[in-house]
Amino acid sequence: MEHNVGVALLLTAGAGLSTTIGSVLGLVVRKPGARFMGFTLGFSAGVMLLVSFVELLQGSIESIGFMPAHAGFFIGMASIFLIDALVPHEYMGQHDHRNEQSEDGLMRVGLLVAFGVGIHNFPEGMATFAGALEDIRLGIAIAVAIAIHNIPEGLAVSAPVYAATGSRSKAFLWSFLSGVSEPVGAAIAALVLLPFLTEAVLGWVLAAVAGIMVSISMDELVPAAKSFGSPHTPILGAITGMVIMALSLWLLK
Repeated sequence: MEHNVGVALLLTAGAGLSTTIGSVLGLVVRKPGARFMGFTLGFSAGVMLLVSFVELLQGSIESIGFMPAHAGFFIGMASIFLIDALVPHEYMGQHDHRNEQSEDGLMRVGLLVAFGVGIHNFPEGMATFAGALEDIRLGIAIAVAIAIHNIPEGLAVSAPVYAATGSRSKAFLWSFLSGVSEPVGAAIAALVLLPFLTEAVLGWVLAAVAGIMVSISMDELVPAAKSFGSPHTPILGAITGMVIMALSLWLLK
């Protein structure tokens, strides 16, 4: 597992900083289509759900047993719930930007969404790192899923900031900062985990990561997808994401 550390950190950095791709799109397109946003977020949720149940939780069960793995899974879900409940922020798609006509209002929306993205990117960085330690192909799968939904998240940060300030540099900066928390989360995971890393510890971590990813998918990505897309676009995206990820995992075995 030690030789996977460098690759794990690179995967995490790439996934986190994909928010900058969304930032550039936000500066160029300004308002992407609702179907695109709904399908993309649904796709990412589908990928993350399938990876969590088929790979992460299953791998944890094989490593530490059924009940410990599920205990770790629910601990992961509870941890992200507590973060959401205790730290003020906004989800992407939670806020109707059309109701925020003033510059101050738009700026506030952009910064709260940036903070919300950063909060969720932190444990996602840990998820990518832990997955790559277990198996590089698993780390790639998680990184791809996170990168896909980080693109519209970056757009959701940059668009209101740009509308409020007219500054491309500020819009890009806040989108970039919202993604930086992901490699930071991976670095902290490396510092904390590596000195004590055993198969049992990794089993608990993978179960908790599965819980975190399921919680983010159900509580953030799916509702955001429904708010942006047509009634059926998000589920089509989720099904497509699951099918593609299942085929990818099968081909990489």
